[in-house]
Amino acid sequence: MTNHARHVGRALRAALVASLMTLGPAARADEPTSAPCPDGLPTDARCYHGRDAEGALYWIAMPADWNQVLVVHAHGGPELGTPTLARGAEDLQRWAVMVKAGYAWAGSTYRRGGYGVTMAAEDTERLRQLFIAQFGKPRRTVLHGQSYGAGVAAKVAELVGPPAWDGVLLTSGVLGGGNNAYEFRLDLRVVYQQVCRNHPKPDEPAYPLWQGLPPDATLTRAELAARVKECTGIGLPAAQRTPEQAARLHTILSVVHIPERSLLGHLQWATWLFQDLTQKRLGNRNPFGNAQVVYSGSADDAALNKQVLRYPADPQAVAALAADSRPSGKLRLPVLTLHAIHDPTAFVELESAYREIVDAAGASSWLVQTFSDEAEHSYLGDPEYPALLTALLQWIDHGERPSPEGVARLCAAGEARFGAGCRFRPEYRPSPLSSRVPARTTR
Repeated sequence: MTNHARHVGRALRAALVASLMTLGPAARADEPTSAPCPDGLPTDARCYHGRDAEGALYWIAMPADWNQVLVVHAHGGPELGTPTLARGAEDLQRWAVMVKAGYAWAGSTYRRGGYGVTMAAEDTERLRQLFIAQFGKPRRTVLHGQSYGAGVAAKVAELVGPPAWDGVLLTSGVLGGGNNAYEFRLDLRVVYQQVCRNHPKPDEPAYPLWQGLPPDATLTRAELAARVKECTGIGLPAAQRTPEQAARLHTILSVVHIPERSLLGHLQWATWLFQDLTQKRLGNRNPFGNAQVVYSGSADDAALNKQVLRYPADPQAVAALAADSRPSGKLRLPVLTLHAIHDPTAFVELESAYREIVDAAGASSWLVQTFSDEAEHSYLGDPEYPALLTALLQWIDHGERPSPEGVARLCAAGEARFGAGCRFRPEYRPSPLSSRVPARTTR
């Protein structure tokens, strides 16, 4: 990264810290409205929804036997459409086990769709303030970030931190900043295009693939899925794919290191999320470079590397994305993580990237990472989440830093109440991110 880019990044970080620390009082928001709880919550829980002072929608659930601990949820995504209460209700349903375990739960939709880690961090902090204004100060307040929301939670923890927040739980985290987390999707775009040559098609206007799509493009998700099916046979039983389709699919998956079931999803993110991120948030500048990347795993790597499209990263875009999303690692409160070893969406190796950042900041004593032998992203085993929260609160209340083995034992003990589903692997350690995503020469 150039000195100019570092200067831009420092200036942006200072402005972001100032914005978080000067949030307006939550009292300006609408009063929470009592509403029926979504299906799956305890029948005696009370639920509320509303709109905060900046327009973000939210849900709050209060269990009848509240243990005086609040869990504020930062959701995944990011969503690209207009936020809706329905999305918040889905989050509340998904994490109903927390309410069943006695925790109050609050979750924001964020004020708008699209990328913006620090914006979402502001909305998450504002919801904490709103909860206190309406329901009083909890004994403890825990921040739970899921997927993209883990990056949001990491930002809140560093820029606000204690005493407002007591601890952080990060699950299936997109960690290490958008630069680390999304570079492989540029790799996917260029490798897919070299293999399939239909996104864009030869008779469509060309554009740099880091843009995702041109601003006026009308391509739909269904149309993209049809193109992927035509090229690779995804959507057909394997026995019905032509040899050419099977070979093209094998090349893409082998070079980019993603499972078949997540290829279309990642390609969609590399289309519409990239369109939002580069054009609406970064001034049509590219934060992802592949100019020096060496790709491997195809039948002819030399030909692939010679022919694949190459793009240099714009230093200002790199700095701006890092300022918005990359954690500093300067933790000041307990942080506990859980990641599925076979997560098809957020690579488990992102945990190594986050660990390296925290270690470099000298804050490793504040971080404990756990892993489970699962292959999902959006939600893991029911009893795992109460076990993690119990371990986190013991750390907060008594200074008992948890071990992965201890969390696994807590989970096993909770299965009688919350059902089977403990699949912790205490001995597991993820490989470096560079083992999954080709290293870049600059950040």
